[in-house]
Amino acid sequence: MRGVDWLQYRLRRPYPHRNGSTASRHFIRIDGLPMRMTWLMACLIAVCATAPARADLRITRDHGGYVTEYKAKYERIRARHERVIIDGICNSACTMVFGIVPMNKICVTPRASLGFHQAYYDKSFTFGIKVISSEGTSDLMAYYPSSVKDWIRRNGGLTPQMKKIKNGPELWKIVDPCPEDF
Repeated sequence: MRGVDWLQYRLRRPYPHRNGSTASRHFIRIDGLPMRMTWLMACLIAVCATAPARADLRITRDHGGYVTEYKAKYERIRARHERVIIDGICNSACTMVFGIVPMNKICVTPRASLGFHQAYYDKSFTFGIKVISSEGTSDLMAYYPSSVKDWIRRNGGLTPQMKKIKNGPELWKIVDPCPEDF
């Protein structure tokens, strides 16, 4: 064991085999840890190192939903420092991504399309009638960055009807195109 002082062999108590005999088990210790434990830790580190550091959220067909669910979803994405790729339809509550996830973590592909409208109460509580929520609309607008608010203002403000913006120079004033898609 010349030159390897940190490596030492250790003899353990007899180990019973399935056939009834006993044998001695040798463990190699490195810095006080059994070799099997060190090997397990090395494998775990290797798996973590090869796993992707982050995942991208790709939005392809999102027509919106409950504002509270989108707030929670996008806050988790922001906390994990993930990137959001808008690669299709992102309407209604989906557009809250612009107010929660940092703008430098969001990009659009040539298929991107955004849709904005006033917030309204769940139709199941209003007998199927669309009832506008001015409080919900104010809350929604509070989340948007100034670039989104400017586009909405230039296009007549939020209304009950969906206002859409498709990919192109007008959308690129709000959010950057994804470099790998252009």
